[in-house]
Amino acid sequence: MAAVRVPGNLRSCIVAWLRVLLPLAALAILSTLFLLSRRPDPERAIPYASVDAEARARDPQITAPTYAGVTPDGARISLIADSATPARDGDGIGGAKGLRLDWHAQDGLEAWLTAPQARMEGGDITLTGGVMVRTSTGWRLDAPQVTTSTNRALIGAEGGVAAQAPFGEVTASTMQITRQPAAEGAPEAHVLDFTGGVRLVYLP
Repeated sequence: MAAVRVPGNLRSCIVAWLRVLLPLAALAILSTLFLLSRRPDPERAIPYASVDAEARARDPQITAPTYAGVTPDGARISLIADSATPARDGDGIGGAKGLRLDWHAQDGLEAWLTAPQARMEGGDITLTGGVMVRTSTGWRLDAPQVTTSTNRALIGAEGGVAAQAPFGEVTASTMQITRQPAAEGAPEAHVLDFTGGVRLVYLP
């Protein structure tokens, strides 16, 4: 079968038209894609935190601050809060929210404290707003205010204390967990000392 020959001038004409038509077709396809593409939805835009920058500048806040240390007499203290604000003078914590404090004495006694609010001035940590204290010896105490210290192994509650003990219930005005001087031949130990209108209900 004989091959069909295309005249040279016709071939040149076809090539010239294709050079014009193919780019136009490509532009038409791209224009169609852009026209059919979805419009951006403002409601689905990247969310931004609703933070008042001026308020943050006036009252700087620390998120999830932590502290850990050892008192001179050997008690280990660690605490964490949901948030805290520094003191106005820059010394200590002016206020903290959602505080959890772990206290471990050298003789093995442990205490776990939780409070909705707290502040730290110097070496004193004051928990307020309804404080709960649990000890490794089975005590649970509730008080309006509890103070502990980074300078010595001490926990003190005031404003009325209600305690649940392994042997019953105790109420008093104040309570302190302090170190008891060692008797001859005996190691030092911590004791719970209740004072002020102490009332004991024994539950065998």
